[in-house]
Amino acid sequence: MSRTTASVATIALLALTAAPALAQQRGEQPAAAPAPRVPASAEVRAAYERTDALMRSTFWAEQAEINPMDPVAGVKAAQALREMGQYDQSVDMAQRVLLVQPANYDAMLEVGRGHIARGQAFYGIEALEQAARLRRDDWRPWSLLGTAYEQVRRGDDARAAWDYALSLSPDNPDVLANMAVAAMSKGDNASAEPLLRTAAAQPGASLRIRLNLAMVLGLNGKMGEAEQILRRALPPEQADQNLAWLRARSGGPAGDPSLNARTWTSLQGG
Repeated sequence: MSRTTASVATIALLALTAAPALAQQRGEQPAAAPAPRVPASAEVRAAYERTDALMRSTFWAEQAEINPMDPVAGVKAAQALREMGQYDQSVDMAQRVLLVQPANYDAMLEVGRGHIARGQAFYGIEALEQAARLRRDDWRPWSLLGTAYEQVRRGDDARAAWDYALSLSPDNPDVLANMAVAAMSKGDNASAEPLLRTAAAQPGASLRIRLNLAMVLGLNGKMGEAEQILRRALPPEQADQNLAWLRARSGGPAGDPSLNARTWTSLQGG
């Protein structure tokens, strides 16, 4: 090191050392170091779980940054991003979890869900198959695998996965709904209707399942039943919009079934 360089380094070190003393002589308080960030309490986490997807995605992403080994935060952030339709970001978040927690089962499922949602199910199959091997008694990876296989045109594998899921959880509304949506995407509304009727009759049936039943009933020419479901499930303006959509398609060719399904999802409000 040259003498000039050494002198500069010495001056810099002395300046850093003297700064607190000079501040005290002037009656100033030295700047406090920022408090370290800590994970939120269970109560705060529970409160954020009751907020919308945007707030949840921001909160859980911060929690995952504070502690990348948190088994919940990254998965919750990925889920919220997927709910907002930010599928690429959702997949990235779930895969980041698997980088530091390779055995995180819920992250495997979320990787699969994200790839399915963005129409690239092929890339989620490996994670879902790994999850299915880890917990053969859980219907969820098998139900998702059925949808993923169907998306990549592996129809026999899809049916086998759904059959296994139903053997673990008979008449499970989510499994039946996945099977029905697959049938609808191929224009087979007649096969989808009994599946959705059974799914909607289950205690755990979601609003999405009931709305999909309304859709298939309308497309099958049963507008009276479809309207009853929509009037009970949606505000008047949304029900009117969905009914208009159904009437425009029930009397003629449905066109591209997958496009219709996406449009219907948009009309439902997600």
